[in-house]
Amino acid sequence: MFGKNQVSDKELHKTVTKRIERSGATSQMKVLATVRSGNVTLSGKLQYEKQRRPILKVVQAIAGVRQVIDQLQSPPKVNPHAK
Repeated sequence: MFGKNQVSDKELHKTVTKRIERSGATSQMKVLATVRSGNVTLSGKLQYEKQRRPILKVVQAIAGVRQVIDQLQSPPKVNPHAK
């Protein structure tokens, strides 16, 4: 069913979820991952914009991931000078 280097979506989902949890970047937020044909879609709300890059990097490094679709939401930027 799968070629030598291919991973099932179910197994890939397990790996992605574990790696995101272990990264520590998501300690106070919930990132959801869906996998279809090796394409990983990440969704959820980030607490800080700086959390995005480490999460994407971790997922992109996983064997079997073909593409990462970033649908993560970050908080709006606050202008300290706005009235």
